[in-house]
Amino acid sequence: MFNTILQAGTAAGDAAKPNPIMQFLPFILMFVILYFLIIRPQRKRQKEHQGLLDNLKINDEVTTNAGIVGKIVNIKKDKNTVVLRVDDTTGTKIEFVRSAIAGVVTDEKPKSK
Repeated sequence: MFNTILQAGTAAGDAAKPNPIMQFLPFILMFVILYFLIIRPQRKRQKEHQGLLDNLKINDEVTTNAGIVGKIVNIKKDKNTVVLRVDDTTGTKIEFVRSAIAGVVTDEKPKSK
């Protein structure tokens, strides 16, 4: 009698083996979702920011990551830095790494509907 119970247990265990692909499917789906929600938009933002840094020119008014606003007076490509004039009355200039530039200030007014 005990022998038949053991045989029934092993027969049931053989029939319940899951498909190995189905075990990895949730992980694959999570990676795909992660890619489209986090990695891809971050790459797009990096490309846009690099394009902004490549198109900087003298007399552009920019803001830095620290919130400092100034006009570009010199671009040092060999050092990868930018010199900003932050105060016109005293002529205060500050040198920043190009990657510290957050954006170019535009005076464009939004179009009203």
